[in-house]
Amino acid sequence: MTSYVALARRSLLAGALATAGLALAPRAHATGRAPFGRYGSPSKRLTAQTLYVDPLGRGDHTTVQAAVDAASGTGSVLVLAPAVYRETVSVPDARTGLTLIGASEDPRATVIVYDNAAGTPKPDGSGTYGTSGSATTTVRAADFTAHRITFANDWLRADHPEITGTQAVAIKVMGDRSAFHHCRFLGHQDTLYSDTLSLPVFARHYFSHCYAEGDVDFVFGRATSVFEHCRFHGLDRDVDFTPKGMFFAPSTARANPHGYLAVRCRFTSGAQDAAYKLARPWVPSSDPTARPSLVVRDSVIGPGTDATAPYTNMASGHPWQDQRFAEYANTGPGARVTVPENRPQLTREQAGSHTRAAYLGDWRPHL
Repeated sequence: MTSYVALARRSLLAGALATAGLALAPRAHATGRAPFGRYGSPSKRLTAQTLYVDPLGRGDHTTVQAAVDAASGTGSVLVLAPAVYRETVSVPDARTGLTLIGASEDPRATVIVYDNAAGTPKPDGSGTYGTSGSATTTVRAADFTAHRITFANDWLRADHPEITGTQAVAIKVMGDRSAFHHCRFLGHQDTLYSDTLSLPVFARHYFSHCYAEGDVDFVFGRATSVFEHCRFHGLDRDVDFTPKGMFFAPSTARANPHGYLAVRCRFTSGAQDAAYKLARPWVPSSDPTARPSLVVRDSVIGPGTDATAPYTNMASGHPWQDQRFAEYANTGPGARVTVPENRPQLTREQAGSHTRAAYLGDWRPHL
C-alpha cells in the first residue's frame, strides 16, 4: 500500500493523474487464490522454465531481480503477480530469450518502478548514476519480450531541486529483437531509452499497443525501433516556456539505414496547444557522426504538437534539417502542413521503404 501512495503522490505532483494511471491502478496485492491467473502457479508450471514472482511469497521469488538471477539457460518465462515492484532490474547478456509477463490483463496492475536520476549520488560515494545508470530496468540480453507490464521511474525534479542531472530512465533496452506488447513506460525526462549494446550493432526493437509518457526527449536512443499502434503522451511540465518537451530524440548511427518508425500511433499532450515538438536530433559526443532518423506515418497528431515547427535542434552544430526526419499521411491538428519546409513529407514510393518489414527484416515479433 505504501508504494501505491508514493506513486499516486508523484503522479499527482506531475499533473499526470488522468493519463499515467498509476494512482488509478488496481491495488498492489489483490487477495485471491490465483495471483498468476491463467499462467499457472509453482505447483502447476506452464513449463519447466517458468518462474513465478509475487511479493507476498506465493511464487518462487518475491522480487523480479531474484527471478532474473535464478533463470537458467535460454527461453525462461517470468510471470509477475499484480504488484508494485520497487526495485531496479538488470537483465544481463546471458539471459537470452527471457520473457516477462504481467499476470493481470491490465498493464497498470504490474509495475516495476524506482526513482534514480542521472544526478542521484551513488550510495558508495563513487559519483552519480548518469543517464544509463538511472534506469529502473536495464535489458542487455537479446530476444527479450515483455507483456502487459508498466516500467516506470517516478523521480521528480520538484522533489530534488539540488540535482541538475534530471534524466530519469524507466527502461534502457539494448538487446537485439526486443519486443514489448501492451506495456507502459512512465517517467519525465528520458523515459524510454531504446538503444544498442555498441555503436556498430543495429539492434531491433518492436513496441506494439504500448503507452509512453514524459516530457523532455522521452523516447530516445540509436536502436532500430518500430512503434505500432502506440500512444505517446507529453506531460504538462511545470515551466513557463515552450517547447515544454519533445516526444523523440533519436541518435541513429549514420551507417544504420533505419532509426525510429512510428506507424498508426497517437500523439497527445496535457500541455497547451503547440507546446511540444515531435523530435529533436541527438548527436552524442560518443558518436559525433550520428545522423538521427525518425519517420512518423499514418498517425494522429493532436493539438499539443507544434504544427508550424514540429522539429527543433538539440545543438546548433547539428540542425534537424541535416538529419533524417520525415512524415507520411498523418492526420490531426498537429499534423497540419502550414510551413512545408518545416515538415518533410515522404512520397508514396519513399513510404514503401519505411515499414515494419523493412525495419525489422527477418524478425517477426508481431506473429
